[in-house]
Amino acid sequence: MTAAPPRAIATPCIKVCIVDGESSLCLGCQRTLPEIAGWAKLGDAERAAIMAELPERRARIRPEKLGML
Repeated sequence: MTAAPPRAIATPCIKVCIVDGESSLCLGCQRTLPEIAGWAKLGDAERAAIMAELPERRARIRPEKLGML
């Protein structure tokens, strides 16, 4: 009997890891460093709650910084 492969974890990561000093958010995914570091340990509901906040968080980053991506 073979074990089922682990299921993928939903993530907003786009492989652009630049933390903005003003907002303390990653310019790529809008998560904080502690959220990024602990992402795999969070439950599905916790990850979903953070992902729901990302559009609002993006608005806290100055547009010219996002234009660098």
